[in-house]
Amino acid sequence: MKKILVTGGAGFIGSHLCERLLKEGHEVVCMDNYFTGSKTNVVHLLDNPYFELVRHDVTMPYFVEVDEIYNLACPASPIHYQYNPIKTIKTSVMGAINMLGLAKRIKATILQASTSEVYGDPAVHPQTEDYWGNVNPIGTRSCYDEGKRCAESLFINYHSQNDVKIKIVRIFNTYGTRMHPNDGRVVSNFIVQALKGEDITIYGEGTQTRSFQYIDDLLEGMLRMMNTGDHFTGPVNIGNPLEFKIIELAEKIIALTISKSKIIHLPLPADDPIQRKPNIDLARKELNGWEPNVQLEEGLVKTIEYFRNLLNIK
Repeated sequence: MKKILVTGGAGFIGSHLCERLLKEGHEVVCMDNYFTGSKTNVVHLLDNPYFELVRHDVTMPYFVEVDEIYNLACPASPIHYQYNPIKTIKTSVMGAINMLGLAKRIKATILQASTSEVYGDPAVHPQTEDYWGNVNPIGTRSCYDEGKRCAESLFINYHSQNDVKIKIVRIFNTYGTRMHPNDGRVVSNFIVQALKGEDITIYGEGTQTRSFQYIDDLLEGMLRMMNTGDHFTGPVNIGNPLEFKIIELAEKIIALTISKSKIIHLPLPADDPIQRKPNIDLARKELNGWEPNVQLEEGLVKTIEYFRNLLNIK
């Protein structure tokens, strides 16, 4: 049994991670300030004697004795991270400094949940880990993009200067149960609009592409990454290399929900990436042949059922 700290543990990804770690027999400390996370995501875990829920903001120092740290704390959807951009940057940068300092003191291994957003609007396709990215440092998305890029730099430097055991994963578009219904992400947006019979809003023509991975595949990749030896720090792409046009996703969701929703088009937001697709050769090599197993339609069916129950739509 390991004792493991998960920051952002009451969020979409964090709550699933806490659940998975408990199932594997570990003790879990879940830290969250509930800005985008929710106690309802982890309430079913509260009766587990090996689960501890702590309300705390990662931008403030925190002291605990653990073996591993998963640093997931940071709003990840444009609506939330642009609501308070300064706070978003502070969460990524000061949160990384605080958690790296903790890992250094207690000699814990720490994993950073980075993002495909570090590639910006990529000029290289698909994206490999050695690509430096194409990010607008003063754009509306930069509070998230540059915050995560800075966090990666902090991780690498704590490793090289202070021998902190680090792991960095770059997470590509992930969806699944417990997504926030109003977080503005494309999968949750489309599903909620389709279930309510509202117009489905596509920004631009819908020809921009994304790669969608189901939450279970991400968790498997993250756990395998944490358990790689000291020789491998990452960063490593964790995502699904199957690429879909946004309009294809909308049409698929309309079909699966048997919705009468119509598709409408709105102007494309500033700095919105045209293409996003991971090259996962490194993950296959270093993470024991990891690759996504859940096909888009299978994952969407589960996610639609979750939102149907959440919104109480029969």
